[in-house]
Parts: sequence; structure tokens; C-alpha cells
Amino acid sequence: MQGKSTRRAFLAATARYGAAAGFATSIFSSSGCTGGAAHDLVISGGLVFDGSGAPGIVTDVAITNGKISALGKNLRVRKGGDRIDARGLALSPGFIDVHTHTDKHLLINPKAESKIRQGVTTEIGGNCGGSHVPDTPDNPGKELTDFYTELEQKGIALNFATLMGHGTIRNLSMGSVNRPPTGEEMQRMRVILRDCLEAGAIGMSTGLYYAPGSFASTAEIVELCRELVPFGGVYTTHIRDESDSVLEAVDEAISIARQSGASLQISHLKAMYPRNFSKISSVLEKIDTANREGIAVLADRYPYVASSTSISAFFPRWTQEGAGGSFITRLKDKSLEAKIREHMKGIEEKLVSWDTIMLSGLGVHTDSPIIGRTVLQAAREANQQPYDFIRDLLIAEKGGVSIVNFAMNEDNLRRVLAHPLVVVASDGYSLAPYGELGAGKPHLRNYGTFTRVLGKYVRDTKVLSLPEAIRKMTSLSAEKFGLEGRGQIREGCFADITVFNADTVADNEDWLNPHQYSSGIEYVLVNGEIVINRGEHTGALPGKCLRKGNA
Repeated sequence: MQGKSTRRAFLAATARYGAAAGFATSIFSSSGCTGGAAHDLVISGGLVFDGSGAPGIVTDVAITNGKISALGKNLRVRKGGDRIDARGLALSPGFIDVHTHTDKHLLINPKAESKIRQGVTTEIGGNCGGSHVPDTPDNPGKELTDFYTELEQKGIALNFATLMGHGTIRNLSMGSVNRPPTGEEMQRMRVILRDCLEAGAIGMSTGLYYAPGSFASTAEIVELCRELVPFGGVYTTHIRDESDSVLEAVDEAISIARQSGASLQISHLKAMYPRNFSKISSVLEKIDTANREGIAVLADRYPYVASSTSISAFFPRWTQEGAGGSFITRLKDKSLEAKIREHMKGIEEKLVSWDTIMLSGLGVHTDSPIIGRTVLQAAREANQQPYDFIRDLLIAEKGGVSIVNFAMNEDNLRRVLAHPLVVVASDGYSLAPYGELGAGKPHLRNYGTFTRVLGKYVRDTKVLSLPEAIRKMTSLSAEKFGLEGRGQIREGCFADITVFNADTVADNEDWLNPHQYSSGIEYVLVNGEIVINRGEHTGALPGKCLRKGNA
């Protein structure tokens, strides 16, 4: 039973989130009321948000055979079933993280700790042009099927779907070369993509900022996106530039959708570095205009003013052409040093200072004390200039140097989060504070994206209403990516459900201590099974691999 203080908090939450939005005092109609059928599990008395953006309603939610079987008052539990007392708590569809880089991480630790503990019940991997499979061009669809089978046989805590990475496909078809594909290579890319779509991939992603995606023309991407249309696949893109040329890059993304007919998702929408902050208005206007034209376009964003990538992304794209070791070879080549230094001077001008770049992870020396320091701090400690320090570090770490880049501002973040065509996504991984996935000082978004939105941007600063924030985390994303039967609280839907305390939900990390679980997430159910029970992981692994057309 909930205590009196929790009940008072519930009534306060009802007033705050319900009455202000026209809170409805009636309950959902249901055939499962008192005297009706008995159910496997009933969640009783919570403030239920159905995911549509409508106000919350106090009611019970019943679950049978992994699906929501009834909504109403005083629903009965079958003999041997279970009941969760959710009075004083909010109940919503499980959160859908549409932009992640989780894939093999679920093989390393299937409990998906950092995500499930912030209420995420579905992740979409394969973003920014890179996907875990295929490894060869010979039988790509089978490779995807085998990967899904391995995940499901081992068990995973949440649901998983994947996009096919254009960079992965391009590398398999022609290598990391800076030229257009031949006719044969283009056909090979189409076949690989089509085979994976037939095996259940939900779309294709590009990372046009990174090699080899940066070597591709607009026409190449249009041709591949046409393969998505018969499958209802989504085209997601890390656009070609998010700073000085961000407006042109957004235009390109919209043009690709217009020409191909594919549904467009612009990844982690932003305008980076102080000299570009004012461009966010034009970015949002372009998205609004495309939407009015009838182009199916959404964007996603995480609730932080820092991004994260590899420091190698700052280097000229020509340095990254070719096989894996080519980049390091060019860094060591004294004849190229002046040209590379000149490019990096331009990067420093955009950054304003290397003190805005924090070292978050290293490929070889994973426990180095420089992790958590800024580039400027670490360079000074090494008695080096920033460029020399970065070059030597990349060589020592075999190219594996991850960073956090404090390149955005709070006002723009709030505008983007509040925009009706932007959903919430982490751009992160399923991590854990222990084992292999607990290394380094990764971006806070891995542990706190969804709880930070609910705590800071709903409860504390009121950038979003609670019903609208939930919609951006659930039904809007499910509809975009064709995840039928998910993202809603209604009869017949899969019972992916998050129950949280709206008054206490919060992210708890800081940049030097990022491996911290969120708080305030009381229960999480995936396909009807309890994975988080009173804030603790049960060890249950009921997740499924979601294939296009068979979510």
C-alpha cells in the first residue's frame, strides 16, 4: 500500500499535470470492470497516460498473455496472478529510443541496465550509417536473421530493432573510397539493403558527416532510399554537417526524402558552436515547411548541450579514406602534417577552445587518468600543444579516442525539445556501471535521457507538458517507425509499460560520474513481464527483436 505522503504527491501530480491540461475525471470505458474477466496482472490506480498526448486518467490496466487486456476500475486478477499498486504514480507506454548505437552491447550484457532503468522498453540501433551486420555481402539477410536469433535465444531485457547502416553497406560493396560507385557496386548496395529489409530491418541510416558516408553523393543516397519505400522503411540521417553548413545539410536531407519518397528522420537535431546558434530558427522552419509539403519528416534530440563522437571526426575526410590503418599512417606522415594542422586550426576556431572537448574513452588505455580531462588540460599536463597532443594520442590509442563536445546552448535545446516534430532519443548505448560496459566516462545520455526530460524539462522547467513529453517518447516514435501495437496504452497493445513517480523521477549522473542509474522509475514491463520491480532489475529478459511488419 502507498503511504499518505505518496497519496498527497499523487493528488498534487493530478492537479499539476491533469487539471492544467483539462484533466478528465471519467475513466476509460472497458468490458473488464468489476465482475468481468480475470487477468494475469493488474496495475491498479495509477494516473494513466495513453501515449496520445491526452491528459492522464486514474484507472487500472490489466495484462494477459503479454498484452493489455482491459482498462477500467476494479479489474480482477486471476488466481495466481499479480497486482501492482500504482496509486500515486504515473503510468505510460514504455519509452521508445529511436536513435541508439546499441547492438552487440545486448550480447555483452542483455539486461540493458542503463536504458531499462530509465523506462526504455524498445531501442532502435544501426544509426549514423553503421550497423552491426552484415559483415559480408554474400548473404546479408541471413546475417541479420542470425543476429536476431542469437539475441532472442540468449534473451534481452528490452525490445530491439535495427536500421541498416549505409556506411556499412558501402564498405562491403566498394570499400572506404572517395569516389562514386560503379554501376555494379551500386547494384550490390541495393541488393544488400533489400535483402536486409526483407529480413526485417526497419530502414536505412546514413552518417554523412563520417567516412565513408561523407564520400557519397546525394544521388547515391536517393537511389538507395527508393529501396525503402515498398517496405515502409525509414531513412534516418546524421546530416552532412551540423555546424557551419547545417542549413544546406538539412536541405539535402529533405531533398533526399522528396526525391525518393522515403520517410525522413533527422538525427540529433542541432546547430553546433556559438557562431551557428542563431541558425536553429531556420533549421526548424525548414522542417516545418517540408512537413506542410507532405514530406513525412521528424527529428530527434537528447536533452543535453554536449554531443559525443570520436575526436578523429575533426580531421579532414581525406585522411580517413581507405582501410582501417590508413588514418594513423597519414597522421604519422610528416609530408601531410602542415595540411592537417591548417585544417585543425579551423576546427579550433569553431570550438573557441579545446577546453570544451572532454576525453571520455580510449581504445587501448581504457583506465587512463586523462579520461575526464579536457583536451586543453591534458595537453598542458603533457607539455604539448593541443594538435600535437591529439595526434600522438590517436596514434597511441590506434584511433580510439572518444570525446564529449560541449558545443550547444540551452535555449536552442529547449526550442528543439518543444518542437512538435521532434521526438526524444538518446544517441547512446545500453551500458552498465560494471563489467566491460562500465569503462570510461561516456556521455550522460546513456543513463539519463528520458528521466532528464521528465524531471528537468517537464516537472522543473515546464518546457513540455507531461502528456506531450510522453507522446514524444512513445506513440509518435512508434508510428514513425511502424512499431505496430507499441507506444500506446490501449486494449490489444503489447504490454510495454513504464510506471514512474512524477515528483521524483530524475537523472543522477554528472560528467565525471556518468555511470549512475536514474531514479523514480518504479516498474517497467516488457511484453507483459516485470523487468524493473520497485526500482530494481528482476533479471527478466522478455524482449523481442522487432522486424518490419512483425513488430
